Amino acid sequence: MNDNKVGVISKVAGPLIIAKGMTGVKMYDVVRVSDKRLIGEVIELRGDRASIQVYEETAGLGPGEPVYQTGEALSVELGPGLIESIFDGIQRPLSVIYDQEGDKIPLGIDVPKLNRDKVWNFKKVAKVGDEVVGGDILGEVVETKAVLHKIMVPPTLKGKVTWIYEGEAKVEDTIAKIVDEKGKEISLNMIQRWPVRIRRPYTKKLAPTQPMVTGQRVIDTLFPIAIGGIAAIPGPFGSGKTVVQHQLAKWADADIVIFVGCGERGNEMTDVLMEFPELVDAKTGDTIMKRTVLIANTSNMPVAAREASIYTGITIAEYYRDMGYKVAVMADSTSRWAEALREMSSRLEEMPGEEGYPAYLSSRLAEFYERAGIVQCLGSEGRQGAVSAIGAVSPPGGDTSEPVSQATLRIVKVFWGLSATLAYRRHFPAIDWLKSYSLYDDVLQEYFDKNVKKDWSKQVAMAHNILQQEAKLNEIVRLVGADSLEFQDRLTLEVARSIREDYLHQIAFHDVDTFTSLNKQYGMLNLILTWYKLGQDALNNNVGFQQITKMKVIENIGRMKYVAEKDFDNQLKVVQEELAKEYQELAKGGQQ
Repeated sequence: MNDNKVGVISKVAGPLIIAKGMTGVKMYDVVRVSDKRLIGEVIELRGDRASIQVYEETAGLGPGEPVYQTGEALSVELGPGLIESIFDGIQRPLSVIYDQEGDKIPLGIDVPKLNRDKVWNFKKVAKVGDEVVGGDILGEVVETKAVLHKIMVPPTLKGKVTWIYEGEAKVEDTIAKIVDEKGKEISLNMIQRWPVRIRRPYTKKLAPTQPMVTGQRVIDTLFPIAIGGIAAIPGPFGSGKTVVQHQLAKWADADIVIFVGCGERGNEMTDVLMEFPELVDAKTGDTIMKRTVLIANTSNMPVAAREASIYTGITIAEYYRDMGYKVAVMADSTSRWAEALREMSSRLEEMPGEEGYPAYLSSRLAEFYERAGIVQCLGSEGRQGAVSAIGAVSPPGGDTSEPVSQATLRIVKVFWGLSATLAYRRHFPAIDWLKSYSLYDDVLQEYFDKNVKKDWSKQVAMAHNILQQEAKLNEIVRLVGADSLEFQDRLTLEVARSIREDYLHQIAFHDVDTFTSLNKQYGMLNLILTWYKLGQDALNNNVGFQQITKMKVIENIGRMKYVAEKDFDNQLKVVQEELAKEYQELAKGGQQ
């Protein structure tokens, strides 16, 4: 990077630096501030004055110190070595810095983002003489057991392959030469650099049609998300946002996981760093880190770097999407990111919007979420890839009427609203079934009916209806007590309790209950609803309400969540037979 001195500092306001004499600098250019070489980014230009947000601690800086221009936008390095890495918000490898410098990041440290010394085995796919376009695959590298890394032609390049290498190489070694349309020969290595604020191009955006199966019953059954979908998890402190995101990262139907810890507490990020390497991936039998990239920007790190962290995460996600992978991006939390926007906006002395947030909050949020989606990738193969984005929102006091939650709700299609009341009752995941929704429901219910069971959607509609009836009946119970209800309504309350406790309640740290396949979800819910239908029939046949609610089989229905997947079908048949037998005996007694 050739740095040229272009200006001097005239004002320092926390992470915001005002520099004069900045003629020739462009918006979003990266600069180096002072002789400490702090990394900064130009966020406003007025004549020859530039406002620079600095991604490192600015204590000790003063007016008159130099500012150096790099001539480049804030970019990420994309290539083999991303998976299993832990980066900060501007893609500095934290584990490498720790090995070199200990647990404090020195100011102005400049280390390569990707390992320059590691040797990869490059296997060529393209041949000499091939006409290639942006997105075409030149070769492959086994990055981890779970990820085959495809080395692609950069998106803007088109031409003919004149030379291609095969064998062991480092990321900076030349692996191919291409003559472009102007006759210029271009040497390519395994690294692509891409500005984080510009979305990577694709051929066509497609409509989501398949569910991203998460193994979390309340999500897959009641509020499913599509592959390439966008979702928000708003909830107050202690309601389990982070655990839900961890569960999604572990179990969601995604080939690659990008986890962005954006302004969250350091101990939560530590949990991720400690837990993920230990967690066995059901798909590969190896650790889940073999398909994960972690971006850690905790609340004690410089606030300006929060703003960059989610762009860094989504750009890495788009890169793996372009290879044809399904990528899930977890951003925890976009509220902390919005707070960073608010702080920088106030230092820029911009006109504040609602609650002090900048007027462009909604457009910035939309800019992030709209980079998700399922697309036809660049390249002559026409492969498809997807980025699914799931953002946690931490509204103060759990008030979802505040600006960040409201701006997010206008963009996302799935809303998993977490409830403090459910969390206090120890009901996890604390997703409120009365507030939450999924706008992918119609498309995905068709998929479930076709690929799981033909009456999946009817069963789900019935469960929704029972839970809504329960809310209405509880209002009556609070006023006049449960004894005033008819037995049919009391049975509805009993089955709603069973749906809540035996089905929607799921233990993230239980070996079996942590993940439930679609087949098992259908079977579990079907058992509960079958008991309800037979109970209604029994009441009509004069069977006593107490007899129905004290059946022995109810306990076995409640234990179905702890039955291992391999034993589930057999156990399901056993419990179904018990249920039918007990009801026959009740019916005989009722008729007598």
